[in-house]
Amino acid sequence: MSEKEVKTGRPTKFSQALADAICERIADGDSLRTICDEEGFPARSTVFKWLSQNAAFADQYAHAREAQADAIFDDILEIADDGQNDWMEKHSKEGENIGWQENGEALRRSQLRIDARKWMAGKLRPKRYGDRTQMELTGPQGEDGEPTAIQFTIVDPKR
Repeated sequence: MSEKEVKTGRPTKFSQALADAICERIADGDSLRTICDEEGFPARSTVFKWLSQNAAFADQYAHAREAQADAIFDDILEIADDGQNDWMEKHSKEGENIGWQENGEALRRSQLRIDARKWMAGKLRPKRYGDRTQMELTGPQGEDGEPTAIQFTIVDPKR
């Protein structure tokens, strides 16, 4: 290979400009895989290495992921409101329109897209989009679960 044909690979050295571009795309809703598959961006393993070595980038990335959850949540309304493929024309054997039929495949796909985004938003921002869980203390027969006694066990470390 001659000096003029030097190949440049993916960037491996951290740069704030590249970090900003990655975080901006993530905040807009793109996945890290999609971003890193594009030319000019580092491999995902490089980004993970940067995250472990650069606290400021890790903080910036965490904020971008939170913003990504908001972008994903916004997508849910767009998907739910988009009904353009919910119905399809029904045709006779001669090819004339004889009515409309629900497009079950498109409806199921839309539901899957919504459910996937709800799950992802809940994982990225559990306090805002996660499922609420409530714990109740009850006894064996369903009575109030107030503890009546607390027992401590002291373990001898020499054993």
